[in-house]
Amino acid sequence: MAITLCVLLWAVDGEADTLEEYETEVLALVPRHGGRVLQRMSNVAHTDDAEHGAVQPTEVQLIEMPDEDALAAYMADPDRAARSDLRARAVARTEIMRVRPVG
Repeated sequence: MAITLCVLLWAVDGEADTLEEYETEVLALVPRHGGRVLQRMSNVAHTDDAEHGAVQPTEVQLIEMPDEDALAAYMADPDRAARSDLRARAVARTEIMRVRPVG
């Protein structure tokens, strides 16, 4: 059964461009595992709070994977893992929700 994910990403302070670069690279790997990036959006209202960090996510994505095995293969993809240093520099926080259409 297909899985749809809503991915919320917060950039490390001052690293929004690096987050965009990293995500561009790793999202290009999704089709290798049978998945599709349905939508990728940058938050135009993204703001930082000096005390609490980013209040809203920097980027929001909707990704569809064919099944659990495909998702696991994507997460373990060696080309994705090879970019972990870039991810560590760019991504402060990630939240992933499994979602489905309503109606």
